[in-house]
Amino acid sequence: MLALYELPGGYALFRVIEGGGGFKLLAQHLFKNSSEAVEATTALMNSELHSSLKKFLKKSIEGAQLEEQLAVQDAKLGGLIKKKLNIPCIHDAQVDEILRAIREQITELIEGLTDQHLLQMSLGLAHTLNRHTLKFSAEKIDVMVIQAIGLLDDLDKELNTYAMRVKEWYGWHFPELAKLLVDNLQYARTILVMGVREDAAKTDLSTVLDEETAVLVKEAAIHSMGVALTDEDLLNIKSLCEEVVSTSEYRAQLFEYLKNRMNAIAPNLTTMVGELVGARLIAHAGSLMNLAKSPASTLQILGAEKALFRALKLKAATPKYGLIYHASLVGQSPTEHKGKIARVTACRASLATRVDALADNVTAPTIGVTSRESVELKLRRLEAGVIYDASQKKSALPKPEAYSRVAEQHKRAPPAATEGTLELKRKREETETASEVKTEESKEERKARKKAKKEAKEKKEE
Repeated sequence: MLALYELPGGYALFRVIEGGGGFKLLAQHLFKNSSEAVEATTALMNSELHSSLKKFLKKSIEGAQLEEQLAVQDAKLGGLIKKKLNIPCIHDAQVDEILRAIREQITELIEGLTDQHLLQMSLGLAHTLNRHTLKFSAEKIDVMVIQAIGLLDDLDKELNTYAMRVKEWYGWHFPELAKLLVDNLQYARTILVMGVREDAAKTDLSTVLDEETAVLVKEAAIHSMGVALTDEDLLNIKSLCEEVVSTSEYRAQLFEYLKNRMNAIAPNLTTMVGELVGARLIAHAGSLMNLAKSPASTLQILGAEKALFRALKLKAATPKYGLIYHASLVGQSPTEHKGKIARVTACRASLATRVDALADNVTAPTIGVTSRESVELKLRRLEAGVIYDASQKKSALPKPEAYSRVAEQHKRAPPAATEGTLELKRKREETETASEVKTEESKEERKARKKAKKEAKEKKEE
């Protein structure tokens, strides 16, 4: 019996010596490079017969005119070998034991092969195979995008909470400042520079405010109705303002990181819906590949699952958009066209996502630019009241015969009266006449009945 054994660096063919005599190496094939090793290993994993294995078996078994059975580890692969090379193959429990015994003493059977060398080959092949299978790229890690957009949302919540607390706290001392400075970051920086309102007149606010706003702040500080602050109060308020400023700066840095990551991972999706919306779609779907597998109808309402199931339960109108509502294309469209634009944008974004997830060497937006232009053109047509472009839709053009003189005369001429139509018209007139007669008779009967009742009532009274 012969035994086929697969190594990380090639194939080996052994003869099983009967009576427990061990194994003898008959032939060996080494892979030329890592790409051949990956292709051969992928074929073995999929139970396929690779060309290198086919040539090796043909040369080692058919060339040496061996007629023994070949023990293989995969029954499906054995069937292919028997079908294409006409070599009888076997796979059973005894074969598993034979291959296990070969694996235990493989370093003794093959000269020059050590355990360390075998481990290095196995590890290198495993890494190369994973890169080939997953199309691994250091820039294509969507987990980083998911974590970044989650952290960005958390920072926004914290910033809003801290900024609101700063305005409430410092508002007791200088309530007029909140109306003059709407921006939270500008408000915090002004407090750090100015301190208490009494120092506003002698403080240079040009580093944080423009000239006009600085004058208004100084004037408001003179006539302010707020309470006084102690040094300890001001110290705690400034500490909170420093936290707001540092968090805002880190948020800007994180947004720049997210923007670069999205342009590297999904440039077409980013062009269609923007960095934030694209990142939220990827995070909601779980990964870029999961988003690419989703149809356009799912992408359109992604993020509105509660509203969808509530509408299905109550048999009401389903939502027209979810997270994609925050895309600039949908946001800038009129209210009556938001549903149509959301549907078109979802279709184009779905195609862009599949290109980003499945295409090789996508470094710049390709389909995303043309898709965005087509959606913008669709939006302009809807705003102008144009349903379709007749110049691009030949089926919408009427035929030349529709403008002929015969057709015009046929349109203007009254329909010809036939015998059937005259008969129907006569019956309809007879029916209408009979109904009118019945109506008149019923009116006269009612009058006579009322008159008889009135006379009978008068007789009783007499």
